Amino acid sequence: MTRATPYQAGCDTGDAGAPFALSGLSAADVSGLLKHVYRGPTESTPWASLLEWLRERFDATFATLVLRNPASEHAGLIVNASVYGALLPGEPSYSETYYAMCPFTELPAGQTITGDEMFGEAAWSTHEFYLEYMKPLDLRYVLASALRTDTGVECTLFVTRGHRSQDFGAADKALIAVLSPHLQQAVALYNTLDELEAERILYAGTIDRMRVGTAILDESGRVIKRNLAADRLLAAADGVYLSQGALHAHCPIEHRKFQKLVDAALEARLHATTPRMEVTTLSRPGGTAPLSVLIRSIPRTYDARERLRRPALAVFIRDPVGSPEASRETLRKLFHLTPNETELALLLVDGLTLDEAAEALGVAKNTARTHLRGVFAKTGATRQAVLVKMLLNSVVGMV
Repeated sequence: MTRATPYQAGCDTGDAGAPFALSGLSAADVSGLLKHVYRGPTESTPWASLLEWLRERFDATFATLVLRNPASEHAGLIVNASVYGALLPGEPSYSETYYAMCPFTELPAGQTITGDEMFGEAAWSTHEFYLEYMKPLDLRYVLASALRTDTGVECTLFVTRGHRSQDFGAADKALIAVLSPHLQQAVALYNTLDELEAERILYAGTIDRMRVGTAILDESGRVIKRNLAADRLLAAADGVYLSQGALHAHCPIEHRKFQKLVDAALEARLHATTPRMEVTTLSRPGGTAPLSVLIRSIPRTYDARERLRRPALAVFIRDPVGSPEASRETLRKLFHLTPNETELALLLVDGLTLDEAAEALGVAKNTARTHLRGVFAKTGATRQAVLVKMLLNSVVGMV
């Protein structure tokens, strides 16, 4: 069996422009292709439009993109464009089962090759991947191309045609050669955006569990985003509420002060090189402790999309009466407390005295003191104030 040499961009002629000339792409084609490549990381289904463009360009049945991290055993992200649309007609899909037997996922980066070139026509027609996955879908010809980003993400692009079609040729491979360096950059961008989104979700969830209300304001002072903790505070309308898209303090005098601080932060944002921070308190109709408020400017972004509302300020609202949504299980694991000691510690964090905590637990004061001594011994605290500070500053409120 002989194997053809895989096509590598520009390697056969030494001319970097050769793949472009051979691909038959016009300037308009390249513009459309690059639009789909770099829009791909932000699409709800990444690169769905690019794969459909490629499928139509190649007159193919399928165009498939597989992204994976070699450190993981899973197939990673698999995106398909097909003549059947989003759903296949009751036939096998390119799931992890078929991914595991696919012979093209281990291609060296930078190579583009067809099934017949890789195995020979006779051997390819008896390969298990062809017989179990491709043939039931009336797929005969496959063009596979592999690339790898600087961060180690592997990407394999497949284009497949049916039995009544023809194999992929030099012009098809040349188009892939034009596409590959741009797709490599877009995949790296997608990976970066994915990591940033994972971090954002992590931090946002932690802030919410600590019951810190967060509202993002645009350049006009209107709320464009808020977390669940802010939703709860605004729904209660106890000290602060939402009116016509803007935050309003319950007390008119305090609202005017609050609005001046918002305006000052917005003005400073236009000129200052460092974020501006303002703090204030907002009283509550129920007479409980006032809300603590921190206003922080967000550095400007030079976004030319003027129609969009850009984030300008972050407003953090904390209810000092409430406590973080502490996990009892985490508290027990952290300090090896008994269930009774855990409940007592949480009540003390909520601001209750030992006598009030005993009453809330339905136990005698002496019993509560016994529990407290156990908490002191296990945490190392010697006074209630020290204990409360220790628990508030621990990771308990973050889970």
